[in-house]
Amino acid sequence: MNAYLDLGPEVRSALERGKPVVALESTIISHGMPYPRNAETALAVEKVVRDAGAVPATIAILGGRLKAGLSEQQIRRLGELGHAVAKVSRRDIAGIVASGADGATTVAATMIIAAMAGIKVFATGGIGGVHRGAESSMDVSADLDELGRTDVAVVCAGAKSILDIDKTLEYLETKGVPVLVYRGDEFPAFYTSKSGVPAGSRMEEASAIAAMLKAKWALGLAGGAVIANPIPAEHEMDSAVINAAIDRAVAEAAERGVRGKEVTPFLLARVKDLTGGDSLESNIALVKNNARLAAEIALEYAKL
Repeated sequence: MNAYLDLGPEVRSALERGKPVVALESTIISHGMPYPRNAETALAVEKVVRDAGAVPATIAILGGRLKAGLSEQQIRRLGELGHAVAKVSRRDIAGIVASGADGATTVAATMIIAAMAGIKVFATGGIGGVHRGAESSMDVSADLDELGRTDVAVVCAGAKSILDIDKTLEYLETKGVPVLVYRGDEFPAFYTSKSGVPAGSRMEEASAIAAMLKAKWALGLAGGAVIANPIPAEHEMDSAVINAAIDRAVAEAAERGVRGKEVTPFLLARVKDLTGGDSLESNIALVKNNARLAAEIALEYAKL
């Protein structure tokens, strides 16, 4: 166990007993939603994991310590502080730890800490990817490289629809990352179940996904996997509405010179405003849906 890592009591007990654990990120708390909805959603997602029979491990950096398993008080504090908490990816971890600061972990950073703790399954909203216009901006999320090197499976609603999904999937293929869609024929686009991009592989049961993960890592094939879980139909947004909002938000980001790690929070906030808050409700629904599937996969993986 890494000397900088602290496990919550519930998480430590579960890992010691070989019980299923699901990692959860914290950027969605501090940078993904307004307070108090962010903290309420994080706690509700933890409840979904517990109700499905697994133990939730929300991950963050607090006071320079890597944390796998937060208390309710810690989650509420992250939610209240919001953007005052640093958004942390791989490149930022060492600096935040050395300075004793707080950090909310992105997909990449959450994967790293989950792997240190021995947690194999992680639920999030959507993965980062290749941004639109990346051929000139070179804006590619660190999440993709992390998926190519760190042995954690990520359950998500596909790639955020603010991204270039075709290029994101090409990048993942180059990195050798398995991409499968749970009970769907198209790779989902976060707010909608359809992107127009065919699924690389389709799987119907959590047990089959767990068996694939077990085989992958037993074969020494390093890196994670993307399990794309389409948003439930009743919570989908109209493609024309969401795409129009995204196009406008992307244009505004370019006009304002928004760059780097600030791009995704800016775009998600603008899309929420432009859709009258509908995108936020879809976001919350899909995160819960992903947490439920991740718990089912973790349960099956624990049996193998």
